[in-house]
Amino acid sequence: MTDTHEGAPARRFARLRRLPVWLLLPGCALAGATAGGAYGVLRPAEYTATSYVIAVPTEKSDPATALGFAQAYGRVATQLAVLGDAQVAARLPVAELRSRVRAETSPDAPMVAISATAGRPARAADIANAVSRALTLNANRTEDRTRVQLLQFSRALRPVTPSSAGPVTTALVGGSAGGLLGGLALLTRPRRRAPEPSAPAPVPAPAPAADLQR
Repeated sequence: MTDTHEGAPARRFARLRRLPVWLLLPGCALAGATAGGAYGVLRPAEYTATSYVIAVPTEKSDPATALGFAQAYGRVATQLAVLGDAQVAARLPVAELRSRVRAETSPDAPMVAISATAGRPARAADIANAVSRALTLNANRTEDRTRVQLLQFSRALRPVTPSSAGPVTTALVGGSAGGLLGGLALLTRPRRRAPEPSAPAPVPAPAPAADLQR
């Protein structure tokens, strides 16, 4: 009985080896699509809200200066000086705030976009607005020296749809990745060598006539 159970994996492996090699590619793609779809269904949805602030030059400044300071404010928006002031209103520690918030600037407009991601739409909007308020307050403390005022251009609103990828998208990505891995496996699989032809058996040479007369 033990020998039968021990030989079962070997028999299954032998049956798998007899399957056509081309089945590896669709099989890997199907497995990847299934795993990707399951990940998209089981992963909690995430929402992203964006708030905008704009740098405005004062009477003693010019638009070029405001554009330069907008670039600088975009770089410091996710730093400790700003997030430390925003953590109370956002009700999150600085480390988690830094992982949920990102800031983007435009090379043509003196504007900073502050986006926040959370599991609930209202929570994402609250975090984005808290960081934009903290950035505005920090920037305007030095308005006399920078000659640039930072104003809130648009508050973050509650997003309607999640920003995370849905099951269909994750299934397509998983299927593509599985198909790619299957193709690589086909390309790198060891090739079967053709059996070398066996050497012909030596044929004995005919005996000389003198030996036949003896």
